[in-house]
Amino acid sequence: MNTLATLLLQRIRRDRLQLLIWIVGIALLALFSVSAVEKTYGDPAGRESILQLAVANPSILMLRGTPEGGGLDQFVFFEIFTFIAVLAGLMNTFLAVRHSRAEEESGRAELLAATPAGRTLPTVATIVYGALVNVVNGLFVALAFIAGGLDAKGSLVAGCATAAVGLTFLAVGLFAAQLMRTSRGANGVAAAAVTAAYVIRGIGDALGTPSADHLHMTVAWWSWISPIGWGQQTLAYDANTLTPLLLNLALTAVFLSLVFALQAQRDSGASLLPGRLGRVEARDSLSTSLGLAWRLQWPTVVGWCVGSAFAGLLTGSLAHAVSGAATADPTVEKIMEGLIPGGRGSLVQLFISAIFVMVGVLAAACATQVIIRMRQEEVAGTAEQVLATRVSRAGWLIGYLTVGAASVVLVLLGGAAASGLSALAAGDASSPVSDSFAAAAAQLPAALLYLSVLALVFVALPAWTIGLGWALLGLGTVFGLFGGLVGMPEWIRDISPFTHSPVPIGTSTDWSGGVWMLCIAVVVAFLATAGMKRRELNTA
Repeated sequence: MNTLATLLLQRIRRDRLQLLIWIVGIALLALFSVSAVEKTYGDPAGRESILQLAVANPSILMLRGTPEGGGLDQFVFFEIFTFIAVLAGLMNTFLAVRHSRAEEESGRAELLAATPAGRTLPTVATIVYGALVNVVNGLFVALAFIAGGLDAKGSLVAGCATAAVGLTFLAVGLFAAQLMRTSRGANGVAAAAVTAAYVIRGIGDALGTPSADHLHMTVAWWSWISPIGWGQQTLAYDANTLTPLLLNLALTAVFLSLVFALQAQRDSGASLLPGRLGRVEARDSLSTSLGLAWRLQWPTVVGWCVGSAFAGLLTGSLAHAVSGAATADPTVEKIMEGLIPGGRGSLVQLFISAIFVMVGVLAAACATQVIIRMRQEEVAGTAEQVLATRVSRAGWLIGYLTVGAASVVLVLLGGAAASGLSALAAGDASSPVSDSFAAAAAQLPAALLYLSVLALVFVALPAWTIGLGWALLGLGTVFGLFGGLVGMPEWIRDISPFTHSPVPIGTSTDWSGGVWMLCIAVVVAFLATAGMKRRELNTA
């Protein structure tokens, strides 16, 4: 027990800053959503009108979920729960991989296994620790809803649903760590599982059957194969049933059983999916630091491109459905305008711009991983071998910045191409291909700004690179992507670069925000390069 307690305290100390940001950020998102709904849709008749319109438009249901009544409490749950569940899922997958595969990758797990802790107890400690984190996260979500004036019983059910979804993805993350040889690969697989759960739930909601009054819906079977869908089916503030969460617990138990079975069979550092054997002789491209940086990053870049292409396919295929709502009721534009700052224009263009903010987040995440890989190379000592050649420290950084910028462009192009092609395949003349590429271009400055700022953090505060990199991206996503939905004050939303991304609407687009961010990104990248010339390697 003493060993287990020590391992738990070590995890709490290591994650104290990251978890504080995650949990408080999710709770604030819940609290702000209550205030925003009450301010924007305080009239019951107005809420019912929006819900009836949402039921008539599958695209809105796919983004938000299914309505279960026009009460304020029920409307808030419809408005925000799926987003909270996605954030809880990502928090848990990152946590699981950080304390499993990343520990093996660094060699610390093997050292720990040589102590009385062995190989199994650290995994048990991670599970217990993750369960405690989810209990705290669920409690904070419930308290945030209660503080906003919502029903206490329904708020506790919503908190339990959040915790159960998070616990399921904790197990998914641990399972992904058994599958993949690297932490990057495990994070990619686990994050893809969260995205898939959100999309599958969305398909089930969009194909659901509405009630006669169009204020309730019975979801299709797709929603019943998604952990996020199970949390949604608690019907908080309506039926308030915890029974669907038994499915979350059952799936969690299955994955954890597989984790222990696989861990008992494999060697430390090995994985269920073996790594590909290397070439006998290196390619000529690996003779440069730029070529090496690209070789280390291209699998990660491909993963993010696949994610953005999937989002693009969703955008193009649903744009036609959204266009049908333009004449149904002008109030539907409030929903889309709330997704993007300063959004004004046709409903289709607003929808494309809203989804491409998410694609911009994927591009920024790809850029973040490029700089984080630099830090991992430095800590592992492999950067020292590269710099022992004729490669300068500044040249090494420039190589990664170049790969990062190229990665951002590829991720955005992947989303734009998929969106345009899916729109053409659907025969949608209201959504020209140029709208998708313009929306992708609008996200380029924000993603490049994340790249350069994190590069400067890497130069000035190397030990903070990983934690601060994900924290900055997480806060920027919450403030920029969800700030309009939940009515955050404008000064808070302005902190996020995504808030200042241009919104391409016809020929009246204001690109000034993007130009300013590009200029700042160039200046920050220059400062990072200049600082790198005088910076020593830091493996601590």
